[in-house]
Amino acid sequence: MKRKGANNTYFGNITEAFDTLITGLKTTWKHIPLARKKRSLENVDSEKYFEKQEGLFTVQYPRFEMPVPEKGRYQLHNEIEDCIVCDKCAKVCPVDCIDIEPVKATEEIGKTSDGTPKRIHAAKFDIDMAKCCFCGLCTTVCPTECLTMSQDYDYSTFDITDHNFPFSKMTEKEISDAKADLEKAMEEKAAMAREKAESRATSESSEKSADSTKPKAAKPKFIPRPMKKKKEGNNDDNKKEDK
Repeated sequence: MKRKGANNTYFGNITEAFDTLITGLKTTWKHIPLARKKRSLENVDSEKYFEKQEGLFTVQYPRFEMPVPEKGRYQLHNEIEDCIVCDKCAKVCPVDCIDIEPVKATEEIGKTSDGTPKRIHAAKFDIDMAKCCFCGLCTTVCPTECLTMSQDYDYSTFDITDHNFPFSKMTEKEISDAKADLEKAMEEKAAMAREKAESRATSESSEKSADSTKPKAAKPKFIPRPMKKKKEGNNDDNKKEDK
């Protein structure tokens, strides 16, 4: 039984192959004269972007790049000088691509560009773009708007670990010094709390000892009052009434 559609004979298949080849070459020959001119670069926001459907479309990347929209979801960038290490971006990230190690400072360490005080060191602030799903939630919750999406879209590498971008500028010595200052401040705070507790305990014990040395006040003695005697005249009147 002969199948419908495809030509299943030997020479029929050869004929069909030539027919499809000639049909495809006709389309190619039609565009060859138009491919002598290079297509001008137009931004996707331009109204004429989809009008130019003819010309050379190949771009010699990376020497030439196609313009991309300014408000796109590309590589994340953190302006660490404006970061207050609030950890909101790491908490809202659905894929856990942001890794932060905060170290509390013992005093104010500076201010951001909008005047927000900085009280936490960013010992570690890494963003793994290999995990990023480009949802943009981290840029939305950032209170100082230091976390943004840049226009860098090509960060391809041979090693996937190179997609982990560190933004912290602290050295190992600065991190260790900040941790040591924090531990010292915590120890001093604990010592002050112990001193307050001890002074409170001593004051309470001294008050108790002072109360024990005071002579106890004598309890008032209860003296029952004598009952009043009823008058005899009243009793006689009552007896007459009974009779």
